[in-house]
Amino acid sequence: MLLLTLAGCSFERPVSHVPMDFDLGPIPAHARANPAIRGIVLVAPVHAAAPIDDTGIVYRLLYQDAARPEVYSQSRWADEPARLLTERLRARLAAIAEGVVSPAFSVRSDYTLRVELTDFSQYFDAPGASRATLRARATLVASDSRRVLAQRGFEVERPAGGDAAGAVKALTEASNAFVEELARWTAENATKTGDAVTR
Repeated sequence: MLLLTLAGCSFERPVSHVPMDFDLGPIPAHARANPAIRGIVLVAPVHAAAPIDDTGIVYRLLYQDAARPEVYSQSRWADEPARLLTERLRARLAAIAEGVVSPAFSVRSDYTLRVELTDFSQYFDAPGASRATLRARATLVASDSRRVLAQRGFEVERPAGGDAAGAVKALTEASNAFVEELARWTAENATKTGDAVTR
């Protein structure tokens, strides 16, 4: 009976034994070709909802209490996921637009892209069986007229392991897939606007 109790306890929480900081890995190099976006894109900092607006690696035990977010005690993101995604997105769009700027530049842009990160978590459906989920909402705006050109929700899932390293690997894969999909979506909707580019 005692052995069964101990075995059950060992699966209650995923563990991370060694303190570590993680990021999304090196930003992929993207060859610059003919711009798919005719204009300058202002990429606002990605905004993250709680509880993912911190450096904690968030997970939920769906089989126990889905409403309770947990974070690994020994592993964290090197920076807030929203900031990591912001830099990755700007690097990707720089390869397909005439230019990419941030609000700090205080220069004119043709398009403004805003992204809200609503989920960036690991979900355990059973002990040791998890998946990583990235959810976000993107809004593309004509900078001069402030007209909303397009808006879309994104969701990407990847299988993850039973620990923090598995969460990081899966969320990194989800992030890369999301950035690629978002870049295509931005290019498609920017080229359909007609009146957005005024230069």
